[in-house]
Amino acid sequence: MRVCSIGHKSTGPGRTLTGTAIPKADILNLEDFDMHRAHSYIASLVLTAALAAPVAIMAVPVPQEVQVRVYDKDHKDYHNWDDNENRAWGQFLTENHRNSHEFKKANKKEKSEYWNWRHAHPDQK
Repeated sequence: MRVCSIGHKSTGPGRTLTGTAIPKADILNLEDFDMHRAHSYIASLVLTAALAAPVAIMAVPVPQEVQVRVYDKDHKDYHNWDDNENRAWGQFLTENHRNSHEFKKANKKEKSEYWNWRHAHPDQK
């Protein structure tokens, strides 16, 4: 068994183990390569996030508008209470010289009068 100059033992006949030093310039190139690879990885993550963001925004469900349905006993039908119905209620109150108040605070007689008026004044489409 023979000992090489760098301290390794060789068991085979006539084999010589030599140490190879990596030049400092090659080490710097490896560091540059690793840095470039890290920057490329980060850039690809940012690009992926930028491309995925609009898709993610579109996938978020938009809250549905709360729909209030009011039953008209005299005509036995339902009405969606929305901005249009609110406008019609205000017009009904104005035409009948009544003070402004919410529909839900109206008494049964006034509600019945409104629905009769409303069926006589349908929306213009």
